[in-house]
Amino acid sequence: MSEKYIVRSSAVAARELGGEMVIMSAADSTIFSLSEVATRIWQAADGRTPLSEIVERRVCAEFDVPLDAAYRDAEAFVEELSSHGILRVSDQPLTDAEPRAPEAP
Repeated sequence: MSEKYIVRSSAVAARELGGEMVIMSAADSTIFSLSEVATRIWQAADGRTPLSEIVERRVCAEFDVPLDAAYRDAEAFVEELSSHGILRVSDQPLTDAEPRAPEAP
């Protein structure tokens, strides 16, 4: 399995509401509502942490789900958001990823 690195797009508006993230794409005003698990992945998408590590430390550590199933679901989630330009995906760390401030409450 080749490693994947993800980073949030800067062309979105995002707010956490009741433990779930709501994201609006600036490109087409599409709105996404993320589950609690997807929110954890979104929050950890810094471009430098491998997706496998995010899944293991942020998803499996907090939710009762096997690693292989969680990783498959995370890959599908990442692919969906990247197809809308909300996440960027690379097989190498995204060194141009700027540190991001925490999401607004």
